[in-house]
Amino acid sequence: MAIRLIVGLGNPGREHERDRHNVGYWLVERLASAEGAALRADAKYHGRVARVAKPGGDLWLLLPTTYMNVSGRSVGALARFFKIAPEEILVVHDELDFPPGAVKLKQGGGAAGHNGLRDIIEKLGTQAFWRLRIGIGHPGDRDVVADYVLSSPSPADREAIDAAIARALDVIPLAVAGDLAGATHRLHAKPKPAKPEKPAAGP
Repeated sequence: MAIRLIVGLGNPGREHERDRHNVGYWLVERLASAEGAALRADAKYHGRVARVAKPGGDLWLLLPTTYMNVSGRSVGALARFFKIAPEEILVVHDELDFPPGAVKLKQGGGAAGHNGLRDIIEKLGTQAFWRLRIGIGHPGDRDVVADYVLSSPSPADREAIDAAIARALDVIPLAVAGDLAGATHRLHAKPKPAKPEKPAAGP
């Protein structure tokens, strides 16, 4: 089944633009830019929305502007209106359990403490949607997680996160075309080490 809706999770407002919690926004904004699509505010869907024409049908891009904890209101509204099944939805979000630079694709599973995912599961009534999990690292202390996700990554971590986003963007065309197994395999494959150059032959 092809992906018809890609949702980037985050919080609206300039004060949150650089937060670790907004990595979903970062990816979808880069995807919209690459597709030449403008994300425009749409009150009906409680978010910024873009439509991208694809051979298999329209692909919708969505950035909920409801604040993270009620992201499901936005996702549910758009999915219901365009009759998009949960299995056709890809939600992009930050992942505390992965180091910066790690990125994984999977279908289903619980919220694992992520309030945005929890609300989407509640509003859709299922866990069957796909998730693109982008590592932001863990501060090492549960008591400071809230402040951690709402702060900016270090320059080195941001570089690693941006590299992970680039790798994810590389496989999204496969997911949109319906080859989610191929997208997952390609994203999760370890890069092959570069072959050493052969020394130049002597005279």
